Amino acid sequence: MKLYNMVFYFISGHGKGWAFSSVDLIKRFDRQQIDNILSDLTKDKKIRRVARGIYDYPKYSEFLKKELNPDIDEVARAYARKFNWKIEVSGDTALNILDLSTQIQAKYIYLSNGTNRSYKLFNNMEIEFKKAPLKDIGFKYKESSLIVQALKTLGKEHITNEIIEKIRNQIDFKMYDKILNDTKTSTVWIYEAIKQICKDNKK
Repeated sequence: MKLYNMVFYFISGHGKGWAFSSVDLIKRFDRQQIDNILSDLTKDKKIRRVARGIYDYPKYSEFLKKELNPDIDEVARAYARKFNWKIEVSGDTALNILDLSTQIQAKYIYLSNGTNRSYKLFNNMEIEFKKAPLKDIGFKYKESSLIVQALKTLGKEHITNEIIEKIRNQIDFKMYDKILNDTKTSTVWIYEAIKQICKDNKK
């Protein structure tokens, strides 16, 4: 099989929306050839360059008849793998990703154990990494971090049935049990809310 096809199958195997850099490929493929193949895949519109050194396997909307914007959380985690950072989504960004904020955000903020950096994406969106203590970095799944940070930012008194339902609608039901196990050491009121979000995995 041609290396071009092998690289594309590896990328597409991660599913639509996956963001990555050449660092994600160098364990499997020859570094000297990767950049050329990524360039060719981009020209052939099989992948998309979303920022310098960062690509994604874009999702396409049949309804809108166009490629969707990059998955911000996927892009942030591609940067984290590239620079070997640990990251944690900020509260306001978690609210935006989970569709709990009415504000359209042009800048998405992540906390990091790396240096302060900011990156512009091709669609004028921006990801900023701020060096900060990471309090909830122990979560295994990105969904866990998103939910916990969003709930903490909203505050216990603002967790309504509507909020619970909105978050539930953003989470793949196959993740419910994993999230419940992943977040069981969270603050009691946060975990009680998470149990409401993940209460039905028999859809």
